[in-house]
Amino acid sequence: MAERQKAVFCVQLDNDRTIIRQWIFAPGSETGWHTHDHDFIVVPQTTGTLLLQTIDGESSKELMPGSFYFRNAGIKHNAINSGDDEIVLLEIELKD
Repeated sequence: MAERQKAVFCVQLDNDRTIIRQWIFAPGSETGWHTHDHDFIVVPQTTGTLLLQTIDGESSKELMPGSFYFRNAGIKHNAINSGDDEIVLLEIELKD
């Protein structure tokens, strides 16, 4: 199986309480498998569909600007842009 293109991110803020990353997913790109050390919130800036993979299986998440979703720390996962358009989102990680 061919390796997917990696989604790209830039850190917009990293202080003692919060890390904010802007992610840009080209169609078919992925984050790669990873685990967050802190709870986090995802705030889509564009519409699109993310395929979310965990060790327990896969699910799709429809993204709409102005919406958000919350995830607990410690879940190993991968996020893939399963659509035909670029996805932009903010990931807000909440430090303890």
